[in-house]
Amino acid sequence: MKKLLLILAAVTALAAAAIYIFLWAAPGRAPGPHTIIVEDGTSLYKLADRLAAEGVVPGSAASYRAMARLFGSSDPIQAGEFLIPAGTSGAEVLDILQHGRPVQRLITIPEGMPSILVYEKVLATPNLVGGAPVPREGSVLPDSYSYQRGEARAAVLERMQQAMTRELDALWATRKPHSVVRTKDEALILASIVEKETGKPSERRMVAGVYSNRLRQGMKLDADPTVIYPVTKGKPLGRRILLSELRSRNGYNTYAMAGLPVGPIANPGRESIAAVLDPAPTNALYFVADGTGGHVFAATLAEHNRNRANWYALRRQRGEM
Repeated sequence: MKKLLLILAAVTALAAAAIYIFLWAAPGRAPGPHTIIVEDGTSLYKLADRLAAEGVVPGSAASYRAMARLFGSSDPIQAGEFLIPAGTSGAEVLDILQHGRPVQRLITIPEGMPSILVYEKVLATPNLVGGAPVPREGSVLPDSYSYQRGEARAAVLERMQQAMTRELDALWATRKPHSVVRTKDEALILASIVEKETGKPSERRMVAGVYSNRLRQGMKLDADPTVIYPVTKGKPLGRRILLSELRSRNGYNTYAMAGLPVGPIANPGRESIAAVLDPAPTNALYFVADGTGGHVFAATLAEHNRNRANWYALRRQRGEM
């Protein structure tokens, strides 16, 4: 009898080991790799049906649930997109879903990108679905945004616009008394010009200060990017501005009119918006490139003309004129 019990125990152990090996430690029936997208709130009980049907795990959905209860962790599975490498065992699949890092898909919108280019970038982003409208200029916050495979392009754009609304509301609360902008729309318009006029973050508040001074005195802003915008909708011009474009009256051209344009000319970033809400205290009214990517600022036209002559001389020396 004792011998029989020992045999039964051995058979039971072997059966348990076989079940463990073939239904838990073995790879799935399909070789992989697999991409699994888990929606928020999905349970392993529900997901097991799909894992078994797609051959991601060995055995049936019922056997996988049983193995997970017997041998797996009780931690919840995560939402997100997961890459399951080829040859991954059923045990490893559960660990990836519970503790692995989801696939991170990002789309980055640089500061100062116009809405037509935002639209084209979202449209060209792989693994998104559906169409989307061109967002209103200035309504998208430049940043990096995560998205999931199969997500709607319109939904991703809406998140970008919601982010701008939240950020603008937060920054508006910090507006200083010496800021010339009276509304959030004006802040976006002026910030978009500041964004396009300087590539140096350290200059943003100073450029905002110059334009603020010009607005207070009723001077024209004379900002080249506002001339280009109605011609290209923000895309690169690829040539010099024409005299006819400098004289054109279209609601944007700040060479032909005083005051702000009728709308933003790009999507400004946080720092440019902050700059127009707290511009640098300065008496400067002019600035011109200095040849290093920055600018030289001047309070008088005579000083500005000298700075401009120096800039032209440098360009001629470089063979650019």
